[in-house]
Amino acid sequence: MRAILHVDKEWGIGKNNDLMFSIPLDMKFFRETTINKVVVMGNNTLKSFPNGAPLKNRVNIVLSRSAENKDCIMVKSLEDLFVELKKYDTNDIYVIGGASIYKELLPYCSEVLVTKVNAIGGADTFFENLDENKNFSLIYESEPLETNGYIIQFTTYKNIALKEIL
Repeated sequence: MRAILHVDKEWGIGKNNDLMFSIPLDMKFFRETTINKVVVMGNNTLKSFPNGAPLKNRVNIVLSRSAENKDCIMVKSLEDLFVELKKYDTNDIYVIGGASIYKELLPYCSEVLVTKVNAIGGADTFFENLDENKNFSLIYESEPLETNGYIIQFTTYKNIALKEIL
């Protein structure tokens, strides 16, 4: 299982339950990486999509203690999520947010694909700074790319203290 996200210079990931930046190159990377795969999210992330609809051409799993959605696989606990995830190839599973879901599942992610945006987005929601986490090692960093007025870098962090899904 992997996590995928973009962060600003302060490791901010969102503002008002939405993305801070419109970066078509990052959206293309997200789409190409997760298409025909399994995406795991919380209910607020699902609500942030257009019309609150699940992502097309993906298995959408939503971890929420109370929400219901007939178009997604709904699980109410981490234990239920882990039972559901065992049905899929671990390499095809991507955690896509929000902050509390990332925090809960980060120890179980073998890698984290982080698009770093060289800007400050005024975030109200943050991701753990993996550069300061001894359990993660930066294993890939693209050259800086300019897109839609922003400088971005695609990076990959490897979890060197991976917890197994029980």
